[in-house]
Amino acid sequence: MSNVEDIEKAIEKLAPGELAKFRAWFDAFDAARFDERIERDARDGKLDGLAAQALAAHRNGRTGGL
Repeated sequence: MSNVEDIEKAIEKLAPGELAKFRAWFDAFDAARFDERIERDARDGKLDGLAAQALAAHRNGRTGGL
């Protein structure tokens, strides 16, 4: 059995309160990983093209408010 399968089985056994605590922890963990990835991509210039496209669209009036 793999680590993932072991984790899945352990999660299935959690009481509702424990599952809620795990879910909150995992949401925060996952969000932090996402933020790290975005920061790394921005630092490495991987988002520069998208930013340039967005700014060009805005300058050309192809953006709007809510």
